[in-house]
Amino acid sequence: MAANAQAQSISDALAMAYSNNPSLNAARAQLRATDEGVSQALSGWRPQIFANLSASHTTFSSKPGGELYYNTSTVGLQIQQSVFRGFRTVNSTRQAEALVKAQRASLQSTEQSVLLSAAQAYMNVIRDTAIVSLNRSNIKFLGEQVRAAKDRFEVGEGTRTDIAQADARLAAAQSQLNLALANLNADRAVFRQVVGVEPGRIVPRTNIRSMLPPNLKTAISAGAGHHPDILAAQFNIDAAQFNVKVLEGNLLPTVTLEGNLQRSWNPSTTTNLDYTDSASVVGRVSVPLYQGGLVSSQVRQAKEELGNARILLDAARDSVRASIVAAWGSYQAAEASVTAARAQVDAAQLALNGVIEEQRVGQQTTLDVLNAQNELIDAKSTLVTAQRDSVVAAFSLVSAVGRLTAEDLGLRVAAYRPKEHYEAVRDKWFGLRTPDGR
Repeated sequence: MAANAQAQSISDALAMAYSNNPSLNAARAQLRATDEGVSQALSGWRPQIFANLSASHTTFSSKPGGELYYNTSTVGLQIQQSVFRGFRTVNSTRQAEALVKAQRASLQSTEQSVLLSAAQAYMNVIRDTAIVSLNRSNIKFLGEQVRAAKDRFEVGEGTRTDIAQADARLAAAQSQLNLALANLNADRAVFRQVVGVEPGRIVPRTNIRSMLPPNLKTAISAGAGHHPDILAAQFNIDAAQFNVKVLEGNLLPTVTLEGNLQRSWNPSTTTNLDYTDSASVVGRVSVPLYQGGLVSSQVRQAKEELGNARILLDAARDSVRASIVAAWGSYQAAEASVTAARAQVDAAQLALNGVIEEQRVGQQTTLDVLNAQNELIDAKSTLVTAQRDSVVAAFSLVSAVGRLTAEDLGLRVAAYRPKEHYEAVRDKWFGLRTPDGR
């Protein structure tokens, strides 16, 4: 776990995950699609214009008059403008805006999940790289023990049992190295999946602990006020409330204006070409009296969905609080494990050094040395794992509070700004191309 000044930092990995991760990019695309809901709701204020063209051919046949035919055609332009829609346009717009805010919070939650996954993948690579190194050093040590046992046997100071014990430990160490290499390859594949690039030379330096809340009470308070899952649930309640009002608007009168311009050609077989122009303005008031109970059922359904949204807000608050408490406990336990593991490594190293010295004067056996070495390797592996768990627990706690974002972490990235797309499409009256040119 030693530092390397030229290594890829964890901030670099998180920045690349922020830019490259497909799950995060998909969430951004989903938010852009949700932005269009506001433009669609605002279309209720705008006129609708239709052009129509019709043509017909009619033939009359009689005896003894013979056959007559007529060709007729019509060109028209119709404009429809809603004047009053039972407040559905206003409430639909507010509902769409609430859904956009909820989706933005959901995007932030996805961002946190991706950055946490990237931090876990980063630390997993560090842990298993260190474990591979430990196993290689163990193989080197055991190889020397095998050679020493053979040398002692040749001069009559050892037995074949000593050689067999050393060989067995060496074979077991090789097997453990192979397993460690397989785990490291899997970690690197996950790193590539989450971050978008292959891991380079990486080190566990991070300032994540500076972002930790000072105590559990502060952590819970911060999470309750800022966690994106709670914010999303609150905005979903707003959207559900406006949905009830939208459906209730179907019970109110609707007022529309309609303008028509039309020219009709009615030529005959015996006269010159003639046409008729017409223009009209029509005002319509539609008052729903009975709709088969459909709208009433939809309103009742929307009210139940509103109640469900309120319950989900309570569930989100409880879930966030439970996550913070669990993450706080995990971090405290991980920190204590690191301290204990360091003491274990120091003690195991001293024990190994002592056993080796005692073996040289005949007070310990080869098996004692092998056992002491095994205990040291286990202690070092435990320390490496505890250090990884401590860093991941710190990231998990920051995520549980709701602050594991690119902005809070100070990542050097081109920040994604959802308001830019929202403002670009909100008042668009026409156009099939998206703001990025598609």
